[in-house]
Amino acid sequence: QVSELVQFLLVKDQRKIPIKRTEILKNVIQGYKGAYSEIVDRAGRTLQEVFGLQLVEIDTKRHTYILINNLPRAEGEYLCRDKEKEKMGLLLVILSFIFMKGNSVKDSESSPEPPSRTPLCLCTPSIDTPLFPGALWEFLNLLRVYPGKQHRVFGDIRKLVTEEFKNQKYLEITSIPLTDPVEYKYQWGPRAEKEISKKDVLNFVAKIQGKDPTFWASQYSEARATP
Repeated sequence: QVSELVQFLLVKDQRKIPIKRTEILKNVIQGYKGAYSEIVDRAGRTLQEVFGLQLVEIDTKRHTYILINNLPRAEGEYLCRDKEKEKMGLLLVILSFIFMKGNSVKDSESSPEPPSRTPLCLCTPSIDTPLFPGALWEFLNLLRVYPGKQHRVFGDIRKLVTEEFKNQKYLEITSIPLTDPVEYKYQWGPRAEKEISKKDVLNFVAKIQGKDPTFWASQYSEARATP
């Protein structure tokens, strides 16, 4: 049962969608419910020792799990050229923006018009400057990533951000009460909190800006206080 569970978890994790206890019971453990905890613990140890993956329970009420890569992350890995890694590059930019804006940004359902001036390149965003608005979609527009247009690499940007990244638990998106049009709050999701180091994010921003990480005192203090 342990090896079957390991294979099941590896296959399910390919889509980065959290894995539910009910799925594990239904598809793998079935008649061994009494040994559930032991089987999951042993599978977790196997994943750690063989694959360098950590099995983490992100919701103790609903009993949902994710796999986190514990192997050292090479600098620039987020920005590799294949499609999935380019998505991770965009995700890193979004998470960086949220972190540098105080861990929370908001936006409305209506998409802003593409800017008339020449937008900035995705690789050189000035995330912290006052020029940049607090709204996420306005920020992405400045990077030539428009929610209303099909992107040649990312496809449907709005779907990628509000569905894929949200379902994968990289982003937490909640509606703000009594707003018209409806506004949403964007924060780091539980997978991002577990999988991505705020220290790495700050170093990423500092490298782009050509500044020392200590330039941002609040973010530097928070990054040092978190793993």
